[in-house]
Amino acid sequence: MTVRAVLDRLLTVAQMSAADAAAPALGVPSMTLMENAGRAVADEIGRRFTPRPTAVLCGPGNNGGDGYVAARILKQRGWPVWCETLAPTGGLRGDAAEAFRRWTGETLPVAETNPMAELFVDALFGAGLARPLEGEAARLAEASARLKDRIVAIDVPSGVHGDTGAALGGLAFHAALTVTFVRRKPGHLLMPGRARCGEIAVADIGMPDEAVARAMADVPAVFALAGATASPSDPEGHKYSRGHCLVVSGGPETTGASRLAARAAARAGAGLTTIVAPLEAARIHAARLDAVMVRSDLLETALADERRNAVVIGPGLGLDQTAAAKVNAVLAARRATVLDADALTLIAKTGAQAIQKTHDRCVLTPHGGEFARLFPAIAAEIPRSGKLEAARAAARAAGATVVFKGPDTVIATPDGRAVIDALSPPWLATAGTGDVLAGLIGGLLAQGLDPFAAACAGVALHGAAARRVGPGLIADDLPPVIPAVLSALPGQA
Repeated sequence: MTVRAVLDRLLTVAQMSAADAAAPALGVPSMTLMENAGRAVADEIGRRFTPRPTAVLCGPGNNGGDGYVAARILKQRGWPVWCETLAPTGGLRGDAAEAFRRWTGETLPVAETNPMAELFVDALFGAGLARPLEGEAARLAEASARLKDRIVAIDVPSGVHGDTGAALGGLAFHAALTVTFVRRKPGHLLMPGRARCGEIAVADIGMPDEAVARAMADVPAVFALAGATASPSDPEGHKYSRGHCLVVSGGPETTGASRLAARAAARAGAGLTTIVAPLEAARIHAARLDAVMVRSDLLETALADERRNAVVIGPGLGLDQTAAAKVNAVLAARRATVLDADALTLIAKTGAQAIQKTHDRCVLTPHGGEFARLFPAIAAEIPRSGKLEAARAAARAAGATVVFKGPDTVIATPDGRAVIDALSPPWLATAGTGDVLAGLIGGLLAQGLDPFAAACAGVALHGAAARRVGPGLIADDLPPVIPAVLSALPGQA
């Protein structure tokens, strides 16, 4: 079968703003969008909570306007609700001022002496906020950590940057539910924003499709990884038509890592998988592998067979000069290649000269520490630019697909396309799981997927396998469950 990732397009803050600006000319007034947004918030609250004393915290802009609409709808439905404001309402402008005018309930300045609510709606600041919270907003954000089970955020939790997921100034609201509009934003999926959002509901507010299409035009796409799908295998296919993945092993002390990668490549569907290893390591591999072939040839000999069309190098490779020579040989062969673990460390040691040897058929899979060693200047900018832009910059620098691993893995290409993974569970953070991911990507490359598609599908399969195993997972658990994961994918006959 052919496995493909399922991707869900995200909207950046600028794109959402552009769509908002385009809507009136397409027949949808901005006030209609605000009314629809506030009603959607009230609807989502009503689906999850019974009526209870509710404080809607309203800021000075359109996010606050959404809050006033939500408060009005909840009041109409019999909820005990009031609004609390950061600034005098006389300063409201445009649609927010009109939304406040339509609100007929009680309005109080934000204060610790206000009645204690059982539910709070955070309508202070939306995804476009670019400065740290201060004053009463900062106090409320600090208090939200112990009250998060009864906080609903509109758009994003206040203080979370909509594009980077950063908690501006280190301070942002925590929420049990975040209601956003049209599409999710990158900040909903990138840490720490992802952890602050709780459940995310995406509401249709009547935004014209044409407005969204215009906003997305001529801009590199950003996607969320939404899962994977499969198409049936070619009934006339054979093992050689499904590709041959070569996994490069280091010495006898670290054979486990390359075996994990090799087993994953085979489970991902590569027609053949071969480990090439020094003689002592090859003997260890041969005693523990059946379906995976083992060779003790020189790497150059193994690479001479053009049918070995994909290579995984790095897991358990070692860091000596022999290992460095193997990395150089693989890069010189210009096969579809996954560079992981020790291979990345060796490239980092060599510096900019080595990164220039990577090419558009490569997939680099660094975790945070490896990323900082490979791309120190780019990593230094992450606190300002965020992980998404860092991954894009690294992909451009390497001329290759980059899988920047972590709880919010980002996959990026040199042309600016990017995917954020929000599916992989936290128990993947254990030794050896990265070796399995490298093998999955290698197995998919062997079957002919391009590097970006293979990386996305590999991350999707990796997360799905981890979810099937559950907490307590060790890396050895992942390859055996891949067949069950593949069997459950939609799309195959």
